[in-house]
Amino acid sequence: MSANIIYSNAENFKKDVLERDQPVILDFYSEECSPCAALAPIFDKLAEKYGNKMRFVKILRQQNRELAASLGVKSSPTVLFFHKGTEVGARFNGYIKKPQLRLEIEKILGITPESVKLSKVSADVLILGGGPAGLSAAIYASRARQNTVVIDEGVPGGQAATTFHIANYPGTPGTVTGKQLMENMLEQAKSFGTRVDDLKEVMEVNLRGDLKTITTEDTIYSAPVVIIATGSESRRLPVEREADFRGMGVHYCATCDGSNYQDQKVIVVGGGNSAVEEAVFLTKFASHVTIVHQFDNFQASKIAQEEALANPKIDVVWNSEPRGVVGETHLSALVVENVKTGQMSEIPVNGVFVYIGMQPRTTLVEGQVKTNQWGYIEVDEDLKTNIPGVFAAGDVRSKLIRQVVTATSDGAIAGINAERYLASLHTREYAQASK
Repeated sequence: MSANIIYSNAENFKKDVLERDQPVILDFYSEECSPCAALAPIFDKLAEKYGNKMRFVKILRQQNRELAASLGVKSSPTVLFFHKGTEVGARFNGYIKKPQLRLEIEKILGITPESVKLSKVSADVLILGGGPAGLSAAIYASRARQNTVVIDEGVPGGQAATTFHIANYPGTPGTVTGKQLMENMLEQAKSFGTRVDDLKEVMEVNLRGDLKTITTEDTIYSAPVVIIATGSESRRLPVEREADFRGMGVHYCATCDGSNYQDQKVIVVGGGNSAVEEAVFLTKFASHVTIVHQFDNFQASKIAQEEALANPKIDVVWNSEPRGVVGETHLSALVVENVKTGQMSEIPVNGVFVYIGMQPRTTLVEGQVKTNQWGYIEVDEDLKTNIPGVFAAGDVRSKLIRQVVTATSDGAIAGINAERYLASLHTREYAQASK
């Protein structure tokens, strides 16, 4: 628990919230709530930064339902702001992003963008992204005594950290949770001196010139070397109102949100390894899982297919694609179309988990590094991009195989070649100085 956060209740609500002279940000949270768990590190980070100007308070909604109801709070998490006994500002609920809260906090505190003084951090190597590739690159670069900084827009670990179990990573006892594996990598990188700045809002990346810069909401980082390891993200469900139901029935991580559907019916969209494996995982919670797939056969491995098709809790709707979502505040059905017959049908369901492929997270570097037709960064065998001093590693780069072990391999290659590139710069500088 952060020392900057007050854990309150209905009895102390007046004292902790209404009678404060400072503005108050109040988080009504619940236990076993995925959006609440996602918000927790964001709330902690903001409390560290603004705790001297604003009170950060959390109240467990499950134990204070009457208070929550009296304030019109119907779901978790819900974040409210108060000042001198009156609610001010906007309300936020569901999956809440850090920029939303930061901007509202600064608005209430009267902090303007012009008044924010950006701190400056210089390094030898900047790594954008803290997943398997980024952390592996950090381990190698830091161990080579390079001043290394990892900048992550989320919590370090990447997609691997949300994987229920990883059964094919060398050196592990058969299986290991993705979370544990990534925690090990993070601690190893830190042990060699890596600085990890997480939950950063990256505003601009400038890769041109000898000194590259990455600008966040409060810091300008600079270094002669940048390793891009931003990974990829799930393709969104291609239907109208998808964003309205994101976190409220539409999900992209079974490990994160599957437990919310105990004894309920869910759908998995997709037919590759991720879709089929996560469908099996969801049977730990759901009463029934329906896989909706656009083809008449899976693209998953034979082992994954056999396990799914043998599970009595799983059935498959073949040759079908999603066409719409139904519901008011929470999804209640998925509309699908049979692509061969054109017949539309509505499947009553409590939740939909989407696994229809990935897309690279390259928005921040578009127009600077060379990418292929799908947006993945093109590199040579040393993981060098078209820009000197810029490397790309992991799922963000163009390659055929995307596994945790290939991401860590990429990270090692990038980290080693980053150190060699820096050494070549020093050699050139020495040679010029000697003339």
